[in-house]
Amino acid sequence: FLNLSVLKMSHHMNGSMLPTSHPPEHHHSTTASGHGHEPDMMMMAMTFHFSCENVPLLFSGLTINSPGEMAGAFVAVFFLAMFYEGLKIARECLLRKSQVSIRYNSMPVPGPNGTILMETHKTVGQQMLSLPHLLQTVLHIIQVVVSYFLMLIFMTYNGYLCIAVAAGAGTGYFFFSWKKAVVVDITEHCH
Repeated sequence: FLNLSVLKMSHHMNGSMLPTSHPPEHHHSTTASGHGHEPDMMMMAMTFHFSCENVPLLFSGLTINSPGEMAGAFVAVFFLAMFYEGLKIARECLLRKSQVSIRYNSMPVPGPNGTILMETHKTVGQQMLSLPHLLQTVLHIIQVVVSYFLMLIFMTYNGYLCIAVAAGAGTGYFFFSWKKAVVVDITEHCH
């Protein structure tokens, strides 16, 4: 009795072809209750494909089933990826504008032959409980959610949607990255 129970449990856990008292059809049914399968569950392809039918898009009720729907999804995903790139640059610009509390501190440092030299240091600060920091926090949350959406869209392995993500990100970077500030410190010296 114990050996038969172990054989049944082993068959359920790893799907091996060990002898059991149940017919094999029972274990492979996708509509049988109690097996954790839903009748309308779709299997996602794990290789790149260019299909326009039964392509799930983020939510259970959002499935692409025609070339027209794929074209609409392509445009939407393209603009979502562009928005993501623009959001990253906008957050950087807002951060620079919100850091208005720039202070220049001079401090004495010992120099050669017992002289005293004055060095100037730039200090940039931002308060935690401020409107700019709260705005940055909200924008960060939006950026994280959109980045995960784009990752999940890419993980559909649908070639059209992957191209939309890549093309949208590239276009967004092209249009928005020129606003990115390049900091050049003129006090740096090469010896």
